[in-house]
Amino acid sequence: MVLRAVRRGSAEDRDDSRDSHGGQSRIKAARFPARKTLEEFDFAFQASLRRETVLHLGQLDFLAGKENIVLLGPPGTGKTHLAIALGIRACLAGHRVAFKTATEWVALLTDAQRQGRLDTELDRLQRVPLLIVDEVGYIPFDPQAANLMFMLVSRRYERASLIVTSNKPFSAWGEIFGDEVTAAAMIDRLVHHAEILALKGDSYRLKDRDLARPPVEN
Repeated sequence: MVLRAVRRGSAEDRDDSRDSHGGQSRIKAARFPARKTLEEFDFAFQASLRRETVLHLGQLDFLAGKENIVLLGPPGTGKTHLAIALGIRACLAGHRVAFKTATEWVALLTDAQRQGRLDTELDRLQRVPLLIVDEVGYIPFDPQAANLMFMLVSRRYERASLIVTSNKPFSAWGEIFGDEVTAAAMIDRLVHHAEILALKGDSYRLKDRDLARPPVEN
C-alpha cells in the first residue's frame, strides 16, 4: 500500500513537472515582451476597473467560448500588462498563445501575402487559441494593412479568441484604418462576443514623477 502510494505520488510529480515545463515553453513561444501577472496589477491605481471582472477573465472562460477581450485607454493605463497576464494564464493552462503588436501582425501577414501563402498563414493562426494584438492605433494603417488586419479578425470570428489593446476609442478607428466601412466591419466582428474594458486615468509609468517641476540643470 505504501509503495503504491509512493509510486502514485511520483507519477503525479512527473505530470506536474511536465505541465510546468510545457507552460514555460508556451510562454516562451508566445514571445511576450515581458512577464506580467494579474497578481501584480495595481487595481488601486487603476480604479476604473473592477477587480472581480478582471479576475473572472483570468479564469479563461472566454477561450472556451471563443470570445474576445478589448482593452481601450490612454498609454500607460495597464492595457498591455493585462493582455500579457491573461496570455500567460492561458499558456499555463495549456493553450497556445501568440503576442505581437498590430504593426508586427501586419508585417507578418504582408510577408505571407508576398510569398503567396496568406490563406495558409491565416489558417495556421486560426489554430492558435489566443492571439494578442497590442497597440492598435499607435500607427495609422494604409489600405493594404487595414485589409490584412480585417482578414485576421474576420477569420477568427467565432472560431478563436483575440485580445486587442488600443489607445483610441472605436469612434477613431475609421481614421486609424483609413476607411470607415472597413473599421466598422472589423469592430462589429471583434465586439460581437467580447468583454470590453475601458481603462482611464494617467500613465502608471509616470505616477511617481512630478511633471510640473522644471528639470534640474546640471
